[in-house]
Amino acid sequence: MAAVRSKICGITRVEDALVAAEAGADAIGLVFYPPSPRAVTLRQAQAIVAALPPFVTTVGLFVNASRCDVGEILDALPLDLLQFHGDETPADCDGHRRPYIKALRVRSGEDIAARCLEYRNASGILLDAYVPGVPGGTGEAFDWSLVPRLLSKPVILAGGLNAQNVHSAIARVAPYAVDVSGGVEAGKGLKDAGKVRAFIRAVRGA
Repeated sequence: MAAVRSKICGITRVEDALVAAEAGADAIGLVFYPPSPRAVTLRQAQAIVAALPPFVTTVGLFVNASRCDVGEILDALPLDLLQFHGDETPADCDGHRRPYIKALRVRSGEDIAARCLEYRNASGILLDAYVPGVPGGTGEAFDWSLVPRLLSKPVILAGGLNAQNVHSAIARVAPYAVDVSGGVEAGKGLKDAGKVRAFIRAVRGA
């Protein structure tokens, strides 16, 4: 099996971004959703992106943002990839001059395969836990057996992951990548360097 990629999401500080990069994270996530405790300002995001070494993918996370709001961020920040984590339609996700991934919240009875086909221009599909009224970042896992084995897009697995369970998650789902936020934190938006390193080690050992 190919190496599983890793993304550390909800980065709010330069030092946390550098720890993630040093530990071997393939990507870091910046949250542009003001209600989130992990949201960053444009100035914070610019400082984080400027400090990163080469070959670390920068991902901007948006939740039902207007096309204008996304465009303003992209005009000021060289993001590599967009992550749409709300109720965005395929048309909402297309046309931003960047590749994107679409987050889907998984619950019993959901036809994940059909939903993936809707987003035919997506680079990948992120699967997260379904919690009513919360677009993501809940720290809750979902039933990994609900993920079909063969999907039309690369799968990024999220939701309640940490260094202790990510090996099992990878064995069950065989994702292209895993995405963690709360599972490597000392507090909301503040990463714990030891937890970040342990998570990346666990992913690489899977």
